[in-house]
Amino acid sequence: MNAFRPTRFAASALIALALGACASTSNQEGTGEYVDDTVVTAKVKAVLLNDPAVSGLAVNVETFKGVVQLSGFVKTAAERDRAAELTRKVGGVTQVRNDILIR
Repeated sequence: MNAFRPTRFAASALIALALGACASTSNQEGTGEYVDDTVVTAKVKAVLLNDPAVSGLAVNVETFKGVVQLSGFVKTAAERDRAAELTRKVGGVTQVRNDILIR
């Protein structure tokens, strides 16, 4: 029985290490957060593409821990504001950073 203890310890250590790798830090998302942010990004992009007042293809969307950053170029300030307004309404969005430039 004593011969199995080092093996059990090694297996436990590997499991703990693997679970620790999935945890988030202030600079890196955990696995679940990454999936959540990917879903939020997809939802925001879909909303922007479906709105006739926004050039959805010209707006880049990135999400990190619920904070959505919009970037790219649009033709008017109204279009820029509309993109931010639509983004705020998407579930899972905690904050919007609107870095869209007017061309």
